[in-house]
Order: sequence, then C-alpha cells, then structure tokens
Amino acid sequence: MKAMILAAGRGERLRPLTDHTPKPLLAAGGRPLIEHTLAALIRAGFADIVVNTAHLGQQIRERLGDGRRFGARIHYSDEGEYALETAGGIRQALDMVGPEPFLVVNGDIGTDFDFSRLRRAPPGDAHLVLAPNPPHHPQGDFALDEDRVIPSDDRTPAYTFCGIGLYRTELFAALPPGRVPLAPLLRQAMTAGRVTGELHSGFWLDIGTAERLEAYDRWLKTRA
Repeated sequence: MKAMILAAGRGERLRPLTDHTPKPLLAAGGRPLIEHTLAALIRAGFADIVVNTAHLGQQIRERLGDGRRFGARIHYSDEGEYALETAGGIRQALDMVGPEPFLVVNGDIGTDFDFSRLRRAPPGDAHLVLAPNPPHHPQGDFALDEDRVIPSDDRTPAYTFCGIGLYRTELFAALPPGRVPLAPLLRQAMTAGRVTGELHSGFWLDIGTAERLEAYDRWLKTRA
C-alpha cells in the first residue's frame, strides 16, 4: 500500500517563516516536520511514498531526495507555484499512487497516531481519522455514528478531521483536473454512507501557527 504526504500548502499563517522555507521543512524537535511524518510512515510499513509540492517545492526535493537514505522510495507530484487544493492534488497524483487504496497524510501535522492501523482497504470510499476538537477549531468538522462518518449538525457532536485518511482511487478518478477541495467530496460520500472513521484520543496537532510549531517542538523534546 502506498502513502501520500500533502506538502504543497503555502503556509500563509506561518509567514514570515514560510516566505523562504516551505512549511513542511520548518523544524521541530531538531528536524523538518515532513521528516517526522516520513519516519512514522516508514515505521508503519509504508515505504512507497508520493509527496506533492508547489510553493518552494524544489527545497523539499533537495532535502528528501529519492528517499533511499530514509529507507523509502519517494516520488514527487509537482503542482507548480499554486497548490491544487487537497482533492485536486490527490487527483493529479493518482498515476503515481496506482489503482489500490492508499493513505494520505497532511504534511503539517504532529501526531503519535500509529499509521500501521490503516494498512487495509477501507470498506467504502474513505476511512478518516478524527480527533477531539482543539481550542482553535471548537466547532469540529464531521460527526461519528459508530464507525460511520457523517456530516455534523446541531444534534450530533462533531470532531476534527486529522488530515489522515485512507482512500480508494475511485473517489477522485472522475474529478476534473485543477483545484478541487476535499471537504465537499467527502460530504457527498458521507451522504451515500461510503465513509467510515475512528477517533484518535492521543496526541495530534495542526501546525498552522508559530505558536503551535513551538508547542510541537516542546512535545517532541519531552519524548527525546
């Protein structure tokens, strides 16, 4: 099973840090964010990995290379200067990912989630990892009905999507080329009962600000 790391975001909320460094290469715990994710994927048995790039993407290529020094094979999907958003970026990389189900992980998160839990085909179109809502996102994204992920409403508590998902290629194959967000596509699949999920109660952090980058750095140092 292949994995994909989403590394094309511009990181506007982390400026000026991201003016000259792509967000996935910002350091925490003495190494770039993307290397923590890469190491966790390799430990879980994912050695064939696609990385999408856009803003300052050449720096990511130069840092990671072909992946051999990490014990992986890395392929790159270049989206140009402007990212294609999540679903659009995945759709562009489908030829690299191949026809089998695949794992996608945001390149700007920190987590202790065990990716080996996702080395299986999802029963539907997607299987998502959710987390309790952090202070900066109290409204959450989606709800859980046993193991089914459903659109949230006023009657059902919502959780936050971790940026970790297992997908079937069929979910993206019919999309037009270009910029396509992921959330509407997922909600459509949820309405059809085609999305399952699980709640991760361990550590998870969306590294969208300098303060959260510093928090991740502190957390990593407690585990060193």
